Amino acid sequence: MSKRGAFVVIEGLDRSGKSTQAATLIKRLQESNVPSKLIKFPDRTTPIGKLIDSYLRSETELDDHAIHLLFSANRWEVASSIVKDLENGTTVICDRYAFSGIAFSASKVDPSSKPVDTSTSDGSSVAPTHSTRPPLLPYSWCRAPDVSLPAPDLTLFLDILPHIASQRAGYGGERYENQEHQERVRELFSRIAEEVEAEGVGRWVVLDGGLELKEVEEAIWREVKEALRGGDDGELGSVKRLWDKDREGAVLSSLYI
Repeated sequence: MSKRGAFVVIEGLDRSGKSTQAATLIKRLQESNVPSKLIKFPDRTTPIGKLIDSYLRSETELDDHAIHLLFSANRWEVASSIVKDLENGTTVICDRYAFSGIAFSASKVDPSSKPVDTSTSDGSSVAPTHSTRPPLLPYSWCRAPDVSLPAPDLTLFLDILPHIASQRAGYGGERYENQEHQERVRELFSRIAEEVEAEGVGRWVVLDGGLELKEVEEAIWREVKEALRGGDDGELGSVKRLWDKDREGAVLSSLYI
């Protein structure tokens, strides 16, 4: 049986350099004779992906619940093929994954809603920000559809300040590309990172996405080489699943209904 491939996800805000670095990484892997495959989410070539593409370009309107479920379905469309590739020894690189789906959906707020009260016990208050407005979609609800998706061995988060990302070419061309939304997304990525690390299903590494392209490329390559080596015994083991504890809890709860 061939050694399992590594599952690597590159995440970050819009215009953080994910796609550029994913393309560079896959080229470098292939030049190093590492069987590898690049997947981009959303996959806009599938029937579901075409609906998502139209929504992101603001050509169509969809209910926020519906579009979130479509994003998740788009990932589930290829979940089994990802596992098959990994088990056959192919390293899979994903440009975005479930973490983006959760962060971008859970960061949506109702612009007509009032910010929550931020008064302190002494009567003073903290200036309200957009992140203090109640979310349109509960965080737990946003996470639920992706429970049991294949878990990455390594997630590389290219961290960049939203106002810096907004200065990059092409910014503003799609629905979520505005600084206020991106600030909320960045906050939620931090929460997701803590949960992934607590679950122990893979490494989450934060890299400075504001560095020069070559510096980011080399930092990514160092982390990926470590992931390819596997654990202490040089093996990656079986493919783990995201938030399997949630699934186990749901099964146990159903036994008492």
